[in-house]
Amino acid sequence: MLALKLRPAPRQALGEDIQVLTEVLRDEVNLAVWQRRLPAQIEDFAAALLAQGESLAQSMTLELATPDSAPNLDGLLAQYADLPGQAAFLADVAWLVRAYACLLDAERIGLRLRVLDKAMCPRFHIDHVPLRLITSYAGVGSQWLEEGGMPRARLGDGSAEPQDAASIRQLQAGQVALAKGEKWQGNEGRGLIHRSPQPPAGERRLLLTLDWLA
Repeated sequence: MLALKLRPAPRQALGEDIQVLTEVLRDEVNLAVWQRRLPAQIEDFAAALLAQGESLAQSMTLELATPDSAPNLDGLLAQYADLPGQAAFLADVAWLVRAYACLLDAERIGLRLRVLDKAMCPRFHIDHVPLRLITSYAGVGSQWLEEGGMPRARLGDGSAEPQDAASIRQLQAGQVALAKGEKWQGNEGRGLIHRSPQPPAGERRLLLTLDWLA
């Protein structure tokens, strides 16, 4: 009888150097977090955008001639062109798109930029995507669990979610996360367990996500 080869439990990689994002390409890593600090100009723009009190939900499918091509973001946040820092914000989004595309050798990327005043996915869950980039430019960041934080068989069951706040990890504004989902080859049953947090009363968040389409 052949002995079963045990795979190491999924782990997460966090660091202040952007190179940490390449760690997500390792089989055993299902989350890589670049713990960056946003430049003040971009931070101020995001805060000013939220202060407008308007709803925002923009989606784009970006077709890149090559992974390092400059993405066409025409129309993104066009209504906020008069806010100081808009150009710097868009340049940062474009830079993240190129970095994400180059890492994956991707030529088609789905972009979503939204202002949220409530938890979009309040239960801990896994995504059925290959690899998603997640970053909150302002407001509370996404929450995630280390492996074993809750039984995978009970995802979606609120009574099985951890009640100890110390066991729930959370991204900070500006940090960039690459989270593996169930559709990453070889990652079935090992997608990152995470959720969208409920912003404090009266607060909102500005969330950017990128998805690898092709």
